[in-house]
Amino acid sequence: MLQLFRRTAPPPDPTRIEVRIGAATYPITVRRLAAARRYTLRVRTAQRDVVLSMPMRGSLATAKAFAEKHAGWIAARLHKFAEDVAFADGALVPLRGVPHRITHRPEGRGTVKLEDGTPPLLVVAGDAPHLPRRLTDWLKRQALADLRKAVERHCAAIGAKHGPVSVKDTASRWGSCSSSGALAFSWRLILAPPFVLDYLAAHEVAHLKEMNHSLRFWRLCQTLCPHTPQAKAWLKAHGAELHRYG
Repeated sequence: MLQLFRRTAPPPDPTRIEVRIGAATYPITVRRLAAARRYTLRVRTAQRDVVLSMPMRGSLATAKAFAEKHAGWIAARLHKFAEDVAFADGALVPLRGVPHRITHRPEGRGTVKLEDGTPPLLVVAGDAPHLPRRLTDWLKRQALADLRKAVERHCAAIGAKHGPVSVKDTASRWGSCSSSGALAFSWRLILAPPFVLDYLAAHEVAHLKEMNHSLRFWRLCQTLCPHTPQAKAWLKAHGAELHRYG
């Protein structure tokens, strides 16, 4: 009897490898790239991780050896990231740039409300398991309200019309403007000082007139938002920290 044997495909590469330094273990995301000619490491501040890129025909053993050779560099970069802050009772989180204390009151009514205190309080009602979702949803609504007001103000200043305004949880950009005029922003801008949110709104509104980053665009952005340099500097220095929360 003749039997046909199918050649089984090799198992897929792991998407992560681990590097140890003493008692600590550091996960590294691995990516094969057609354009890669060598092994490289980079830190993604929004995702708060390290990515190792390698050629398509590269060896995972070589990749791991490369990562281990640079383990000190990896550890130093990751140590710069502060610990994540979960949305939980007692945690400190910024709201419009001001630290607030999350306070859980299961017997309370509604979802989230603000109360005076030192620091001010973010009071979240309902069952504890629902606290992170309720607070996140509330922050998104706050962000959308602030962004809509800023967008309307900047559009009125230059006679521009915009499409729908929405908020998302993007890791690679703070805002975007589509060719149809739809504007999208990261809800995490509500955690930043108001002048930063205002700058991002002005930035995307300016794209309604100049869909580029030309000198004309930056002049228009500066006209709409005189504190553009300060906001850009704040985002460069502190933007990655906004991804710590929640």
